[in-house]
Amino acid sequence: MAFSKTNSKGTTYYLHANERVTKAGKKYNLYFFSKDVRADKAVDAMPEGYELIEMKTGLPALKKIK
Repeated sequence: MAFSKTNSKGTTYYLHANERVTKAGKKYNLYFFSKDVRADKAVDAMPEGYELIEMKTGLPALKKIK
């Protein structure tokens, strides 16, 4: 089951990750929220080192912990 967050407006969003590769060959994940679950990109748990915030528009986002 994908990690989900219901915002203050009552809309449910699901966490996804897209693996990217830089020109130098380093791999990293690009995290994003979507209203529907995409089976191949869905993430089951929140990643280490990130906190969950809600933007003014109601869209959830991940923020790196410093």
